[in-house]
Amino acid sequence: MQTVLRSPSKEVALDTAGTVVIIGEKLNPTGHKKMALALQEGDMNYLRDLAQRQVAAGAEVLDLNVGVAGLDDVAMMVQALQVVTEAVKVPLCIDSPNPRALEAGLAAYSGRALVNSVSGEESRLEAILPLVKAHDAAVIGLTLDDNGIPITPEGRLAVADKIVERAARLGIRVEDIVIDPLVMSVGTDSQAGMVTLNSIRLIREKLGVNINLGASNVSFGLPDRPTINATFLALAIGVGASCVISDPLKMTGVVRAADLLLGRDEYSARYIRYFRSLPKEPVK
Repeated sequence: MQTVLRSPSKEVALDTAGTVVIIGEKLNPTGHKKMALALQEGDMNYLRDLAQRQVAAGAEVLDLNVGVAGLDDVAMMVQALQVVTEAVKVPLCIDSPNPRALEAGLAAYSGRALVNSVSGEESRLEAILPLVKAHDAAVIGLTLDDNGIPITPEGRLAVADKIVERAARLGIRVEDIVIDPLVMSVGTDSQAGMVTLNSIRLIREKLGVNINLGASNVSFGLPDRPTINATFLALAIGVGASCVISDPLKMTGVVRAADLLLGRDEYSARYIRYFRSLPKEPVK
């Protein structure tokens, strides 16, 4: 199953049978003080540079979130979107908890965006899905509802199924829904990683949709978080994750290696091309 995204000049397909697509996560001020400060100061050069660095590192889609306390996120979304679209050719994932900011971004975008995100909560379904339909976008569906995040894979499948069914009522195709089964910290629940991995398997088996993952939550509160994140990301790709919202500056090598080991990279071409693109260390 393919979920097709487009920028004004480039098309990218999330594909359940293809290689993993990296969605660059760095254009988001949450936990990113420099990004928050750049938005507050109107420093669009910082956004432009960060967008270009992520694409150069392997990102095929960029997540864009401009939510900073005290800022007009509706106006800022449009301004930032225009800057990033001019800076890079890849499609965008428009990310905001504010439906008005999502709508402004979708209206301003000359392409087919991915919306981050809807959930099984009634208020979100009613606010977000009509925007997705009106702007012919694709959408990430989070497996949480008004009762919270289900603790079992079957519970998360039920929320995913609800999102797909409600989207279908509006004429949104199942291939335009990307399910995120959510990742919780293994620091507080040692089984949290397995619940997510089994949710990926189950949702892929029952719904056949593309699966998105943000791996970093899995290591929250633990030492050496990059090692845990990279290991979990590889495991998730192995059981069916087809796109990841991650830091391409750190995780592209892991993703390329996972695709290679799963037989998706003929003659190791993508893996070798990635390493040839890395900056060369100076001769000592």
